[in-house]
Amino acid sequence: MTNKLKNYDIDAGGKALGRLASEVASLLRGKREVNYTPHLDPMITVRVFNFKNIVLTGKKGTQKIFYHYSGYQGGLKAIKYPDLIKKDFGRGLKLAVLRMLNKNRLRAKLMKRLTIEK
Repeated sequence: MTNKLKNYDIDAGGKALGRLASEVASLLRGKREVNYTPHLDPMITVRVFNFKNIVLTGKKGTQKIFYHYSGYQGGLKAIKYPDLIKKDFGRGLKLAVLRMLNKNRLRAKLMKRLTIEK
């Protein structure tokens, strides 16, 4: 593989959160490249802009809950989507993409190449 950095710009306006996340995860992994190799870093950056115009279908805008478990008894934390985006507006997309990528050492490198802009 070449060490050239490839850039993708995605307009998030009017797209659903999950469909956008699966598209971003596929791009970050390099699955659309001709020379896709699962164990190598594809050197691809993805920039998502116009994120404030994203669409959540159904009642997910008010009812979607994100969970985090610390591993200890009573350590289950729950936060609703509106509260999550108050702290960090792109956190919902970051979590969705993170959970769609393979759980290995390469995942952290790939997530560093995802940027989200309002």
